[in-house]
Amino acid sequence: MNFLADENLDRQIVERLRQDGYTVWYIPEMEPGISDDEVLDLANQEGALLLTSDKDFGELVFRLGV
Repeated sequence: MNFLADENLDRQIVERLRQDGYTVWYIPEMEPGISDDEVLDLANQEGALLLTSDKDFGELVFRLGV
């Protein structure tokens, strides 16, 4: 399983998942400051499960159907 971790996710979580053998892309290591739309697009492109504590993604996914 692959994960994409948003900027608001604690680095310790990312590091633990990596230690457990998961592939984790971490936005602060890639493209800090990109928009929520871009983060969601990237997760979809990579087939990765998005890890975030940002509630705005709920609106993007459920209300706007992005």
